[in-house]
Amino acid sequence: MEADGDELSARPALETEGLRFLHVTVGSLLATYGWYIVFSCILLYVVFQKLSARLRALRQRQLDRAAAAVEPDVIVKRQEALAAARLKMQEELNAQVEKHKEKLRQLEEEKRRQKIEMWDSMQEGKSYKGNARKPQEEDSPGPSASSVIPKRKSDRKPLRGGGYNPLSGEGGGACSWRPGRRGPSAGG
Repeated sequence: MEADGDELSARPALETEGLRFLHVTVGSLLATYGWYIVFSCILLYVVFQKLSARLRALRQRQLDRAAAAVEPDVIVKRQEALAAARLKMQEELNAQVEKHKEKLRQLEEEKRRQKIEMWDSMQEGKSYKGNARKPQEEDSPGPSASSVIPKRKSDRKPLRGGGYNPLSGEGGGACSWRPGRRGPSAGG
């Protein structure tokens, strides 16, 4: 039994010495390279987070591709919906084109009708300008043609005499412009 007691008392001394050695080694390592180890751990953590996010996104894309490849019905439905939307847009565009063509036809018909009226009035010896304006006056809800009295231009007084020409340099009176003297300034 004494042999067993010696082994028990000797063993804790070895373990204590091993712990002391470990404490000294790890302590000196942390004292020397502690900040480097801390910053390296932080850097590894950040890099691991970035890579794991990218890896998750890559896996998700692969799963989506696999799901799309497995479900052709979904693809067919999408393509049919897209084709239906395109067909609807094309029909709307065709309707707009038809409306525009109808407007152009109406404008052409109106112009043709005005030309015929103008030709008929010229054949009868009437002024064609007055007749060409009648349809526009009929469409406008303004005052009637009999209440509007056109002013003659001869009633107006001209602003300047007939012989005035601003580029000639004459007739300006005291407002004539002359360029300044050339040469050095006279400073004394």
